[in-house]
This record gives sequence, structure tokens and C-alpha cells, in this order.
Amino acid sequence: MLVPGLIHLILFKLAPVSALVIAFQDFSTFLGIGGSPWVGFQNFIDFFNDPNIGRLVLNTLILAVLVLVVSFPIPILFALGLNEVRLRWFGKGVQTLSFVPYFVSSAVLVSIMYTLMSPNGGVVNSVITAFGGSPVSFFTEPEWFRPLYTTMHVWQNFGYSVIIYVAAMASIDPALYEAAELDGAGRWRKMFSVTLPGISTIISVLLILSVGQILTVDLDKILLMYNPSVYETADVIQTYVYRLAFASEGFPDYSYAAAVGLIQGLIAFVLVVATNRASERFSGSRVF
Repeated sequence: MLVPGLIHLILFKLAPVSALVIAFQDFSTFLGIGGSPWVGFQNFIDFFNDPNIGRLVLNTLILAVLVLVVSFPIPILFALGLNEVRLRWFGKGVQTLSFVPYFVSSAVLVSIMYTLMSPNGGVVNSVITAFGGSPVSFFTEPEWFRPLYTTMHVWQNFGYSVIIYVAAMASIDPALYEAAELDGAGRWRKMFSVTLPGISTIISVLLILSVGQILTVDLDKILLMYNPSVYETADVIQTYVYRLAFASEGFPDYSYAAAVGLIQGLIAFVLVVATNRASERFSGSRVF
């Protein structure tokens, strides 16, 4: 059962690490890794000297932090609510429905959101005009990009985290709830004194993993929502590198893309280690 996962890990996670050497080269697909000229840290210098780097990092951090702050507590609250539902068939049905968007592709998700918010006949704009307002072109106004991206991210991904939390709650010893009831604890008291401490370890683990992705955004969603009118708030590190490194004209600059990816990976590693140590110090749980 482990073989498919191990093959995937080796082929797509471990093997490509050796190719990071191209970040220090002026890589050419014709010359290959062995024949491409060595340029040292020039690709990294070019990235940090780019006049757009400040705006790119700021946009990336705002999106990542916004998603983390909004999307991280929602699955916890939702799972706590499901755990209190007495009708099990109803709770299972709601949980299944919440997980369905996880299997919907980003292209379909953005298409659904665009249809709902279209200035020409969209449901949201129909409601706005019904109350005397003017139609809003949500997908072409920079100030609406971040709320839309965050909403779609939560909608698509929170159901997956809910399953993890519900499974963690199912492993809590029922004797703890019985003891709490004997002590006179109500449903709210049991939630805060038994359920939350029972899943605190998995909450810490998922938080550590989420912090490690603080500089990683969903490139597919952004590219699908992307247009020059929203570059002000939508242009992040990944999209900028995509435009420069994989432009349709000329040859792709794989070395520049690899250098930026390496920088993001190193920052993520430092954040994960720091968060892991902080979690161990304050909650006693850690990933490694």
C-alpha cells in the first residue's frame, strides 16, 4: 500500500531536488545541466534587485495571511458544530456536502463565482440593483480580488480540514465526556474542556504546516482571475515569475524560476522550524 506513495515521493519530491543546481546557472535546455554556464548567485541578485519585489512580497503575504487567518479557524468551528449535532445522518450529510467543493477544479470554481457575480445578470448584482445600487464588476476591481480569492479558497478547502478534525474528535475517550457530565458540565463546557483539548495536537500540527505555506498561494486560481486591471493586488511572486520565466516569447528562464522557488522553500523551512519550536514550547506538541 505504501509503494505508490513512495514512488510519487521519490519521483516528484526528492529527485527534482538535485536539479536545483540550475538556480546557480544560466540554464539552457540544449546544453543541459552539465553544459550550462555557471553564474553563481546572479539569479538571486536579479530577483532582490527587481523594483517590483516589494509589491510582490507584500501582495503574497497579504493573501497568504488573509487566507490563514480566515480559513484556519473556520474548519475547527464547523467541526465543533458537527460534533454537537444529535442527528448523525444529518451531520454526516452536511459533512459530505462541505467536502464536495474539494473535488471541484479551480477552473470550474472560478467560473461559478464569475457567473454569480457577473455585472450582466449575476445573482449578486441582481440583488444589488434590486436595492437601488449600481452593478459592480467584481473581477476587474483590485479591491475585490483578495476577498474573492479568500472566499473561494475557504469554500474549496475547508471541507478537507473538517474531516481531519472530526476524525480527531472521534478518537477522544467517551469516558472524559461522562466524567464531565458527572461534574455538571454542559455542552459548552464539555466543548471547551474536553473536545478542544482533545484535538489541540492536530490543530498545532495543521497550523505548523499552514505557516510553512505562508509564501505559497494557489497559482491556478490567481491565473484564472488574473487580468491587468487587478495587477495592483493580484500580482504575487508566483505570477510574476510565471510571466518572466515562462513568457510566450523567447526562451523560458528556468534558472530564474528555480532561484525564486529555492528562496521560497528556504523561507518556508525557517518558518516551519520556528513555528514547530513555538508550538512545542507553548502547547507541548510538535511535528518533528
